[in-house]
Amino acid sequence: MKLYINPARIDFVTLKLFCATAQSGSITKGAAECNLALSAASRRISELEDVIGNALLERGAKGVTLTQAGHAVMQHALRLYQGFEQFSEELGAYASGTKGHVRLWADMSALTEFLPATLASFLKAHPEIQVDLEEQLSGDIVKSLLDGISDMGVFAEGAPTAGLSAHIIGHDELVIICSKSHPLKSRKKIAFEECLDYDIVGLNRGSSLLELTSRSAERLGKPMRLRIQVRSYDAMCQMIAVNLGVGVKLVNLKSRQ
Repeated sequence: MKLYINPARIDFVTLKLFCATAQSGSITKGAAECNLALSAASRRISELEDVIGNALLERGAKGVTLTQAGHAVMQHALRLYQGFEQFSEELGAYASGTKGHVRLWADMSALTEFLPATLASFLKAHPEIQVDLEEQLSGDIVKSLLDGISDMGVFAEGAPTAGLSAHIIGHDELVIICSKSHPLKSRKKIAFEECLDYDIVGLNRGSSLLELTSRSAERLGKPMRLRIQVRSYDAMCQMIAVNLGVGVKLVNLKSRQ
């Protein structure tokens, strides 16, 4: 048996009130946050419980706590209310002259190499479009596109793209970074296979660059001697400077504007 909830019986004021009450542990505080009289707030929550068909709050002398059903409603209420706020913001942007909104996710390599200049050029030419940019890992970017969370994504080649329209927008140039005292310091060119003979300072697991170098090492049949993993290029360079290993970095990404 399925429960059908008439959407006409639940409004966003009630959802906001319920979330505020649950987070504060007090109907009084929830009512104050939503600018409602205590009696009106109590009535709204009681009506919400009638619609759901379950008690959502356990009322006590020290305030209220969520029931099991209340926890479930809280999760959905937050998503619905946050979605409504985003809906309002986007419509407000249209009213203020913004004519478009794009949610763009990109990996760290793209963010540090070419996206800043590309975005600056795009937004200068299209000031009416708002771009929300978020840094994520390549695998998460693909999932967000499939789930409709993001509109566009920039990620490393090699990630599965079934169900997506994917286009190459640039080619990365990889260089080896080493300390001034490292045996490779005087080499002008070097194959990646030779670098695998040395300790490597890499980025954290999940980074597109680590995935790329790991796959390359597997194809060559040689393991990567990962000595240290860090979160950023700056940290990687600091570790390399004190001769803890060599690293791979992207430079001169040539993109199609």
